[in-house]
Amino acid sequence: MTQKERLLYLIKYLIKENDELKSLDIPAEDTARKYLLRSLMNVRPAKSAAKDFLNIQDKYLQEEKAKKGVVSLADIPFVKSGIYLWKGDITRLSADAIVNAANSAMLGCFVPCHGCIDNAIHSAAGIELRLECSRIMEKQKIKEPTGKAKITKAYNLPCRYVLHTVGPIVYGEVTKRDCDLLSDCYRSCLELAAEYQLKSIAFCCISTGEFHFPNKTAAEIAVQTVKDYQKKTSSDMEVIFNVFKDCDYEIYKQLLE
Repeated sequence: MTQKERLLYLIKYLIKENDELKSLDIPAEDTARKYLLRSLMNVRPAKSAAKDFLNIQDKYLQEEKAKKGVVSLADIPFVKSGIYLWKGDITRLSADAIVNAANSAMLGCFVPCHGCIDNAIHSAAGIELRLECSRIMEKQKIKEPTGKAKITKAYNLPCRYVLHTVGPIVYGEVTKRDCDLLSDCYRSCLELAAEYQLKSIAFCCISTGEFHFPNKTAAEIAVQTVKDYQKKTSSDMEVIFNVFKDCDYEIYKQLLE
């Protein structure tokens, strides 16, 4: 089966399982079909799927991953003290774990093709990630508290695990409570990674997007929390600060240099 055939199969399967979508037209152009597939995956509730679907989904996502290219630690300039800085798509990183800035429902983003990192990670991992998150939340029975962390498999991502953390939402001025909770996010992820004996972790810019935490203050908290953790624990875990915007890259570069 070619990549085009896989794409069409996956779209037809997801449309067929939802009666409300059966009148949906499938575009002819590949790029439009890719957007449609991602949208269908984004809105799909957490539930199991047929083995054939999962096999074809995995082959499709693995090939898409290869096209984007996988980035390892060796490809990232070393900054100092086990810390790296890299600007790019976090779903390309082959670290032991990448950090997802989740929301309190912990099920991923349901907005079709939304630009948040939660959406990007779930889209690249495949539908099994939402199902695993759902099972965790069903067992927990309450929304995920801010500042904590959960771990899941990474499925079709090049990393081994995904660490999910809910950052603080800023309303107006940043409070000390906001700062403490953001620090808790980084610390919780580091502690959970250490518990699983992971050797490398890639942090996104937690809370700086949809949650409106000021970028510079957030970066200062991130760097200081990691350095404090390294000093306190003598950890040799390698930490990547992953940014997507030029402004964040310049902020982290100044802080780390």
